[in-house]
Amino acid sequence: MPLIHDPNLIVGLEKADDAGVYKLSEDLAIIQTIDFFTPIVDDPYTFGQIAVANALSDVYAMGGKPLTAMNVVCFPIKTLDISVLREILRGGLEKMREAGVVLVGGHSVDDTELKYGLSVTGVMHPSKVITKTGAKAGDKLILTKPLGTGIINTAIKGRVAGEETVTKVAGHMATLNKVASEAMQEIGVNACTDITGFGLLGHACEMIQDSEIGMKIRAASVPVFAEAIEFAQMGMIPGGTYRNKEFRSSMVKKATEVPEYVQDVLFDPQTSGGLFIAVSAAKADLLLSRLHKAGVVEARIVGEVVGQPKEMIIIEG
Repeated sequence: MPLIHDPNLIVGLEKADDAGVYKLSEDLAIIQTIDFFTPIVDDPYTFGQIAVANALSDVYAMGGKPLTAMNVVCFPIKTLDISVLREILRGGLEKMREAGVVLVGGHSVDDTELKYGLSVTGVMHPSKVITKTGAKAGDKLILTKPLGTGIINTAIKGRVAGEETVTKVAGHMATLNKVASEAMQEIGVNACTDITGFGLLGHACEMIQDSEIGMKIRAASVPVFAEAIEFAQMGMIPGGTYRNKEFRSSMVKKATEVPEYVQDVLFDPQTSGGLFIAVSAAKADLLLSRLHKAGVVEARIVGEVVGQPKEMIIIEG
């Protein structure tokens, strides 16, 4: 399909980045994204909060400031009471208010399956766009949220996860990446993406594909929900994990001492996951300190960018 080319389009479809960026003037660009999905928790209010945090994350990952949003709603009006939708929208609106985002409208359709999310518009400086593809050999890799939400959501659906686990994980998924984004912009980083459906390893592969770099990731350093490890060992693995592994297996090599279930966690599809940041080694400790002081206490340095082997990710123990 032939695309529309415009000299002011900074980031578009060709680059498959987290959002689109269009230059309006020498010092102003708009950033746009859309995301919506089916419920992953039972509570409608919490689902609304998670969906909004997830939709805003792409803007934060690229160093943008979200300004306005429009609700995207698919709702089975014949089978669900309208009070469910009210609670979803209330949760979403509260999260938008926390982010400083203005709700300007939306669109709804009658559907057989409930879905909710946002179309988001934000702003940024055209010369300060943070993409997936700027990592350099020697950079340190920082992850800001623990992994395992996909595995735990599978356990929730199987009625295996306890209420305490559900509450803890939902709180992480509803946490905005706003503070982490502000910290990385203040320090200055080379690349960033947010961890969502492709899992940590899948999104890491996107960062090194068609490049002259690779990555080493230390499994023991990666923040992970303890419950996710437990459920992974029990075989509570979502189908998306297997699809991610199959798609990227040629780009990933794990050390023999790394158990298969650990690799499953690293491929686990996330909902509203953390930021995965490539920052120069000279700035890494400073950024980590800023993140911790700002309340992003589970952020960790999880590996580094290497020159060889290129287009490969090595998982160390």
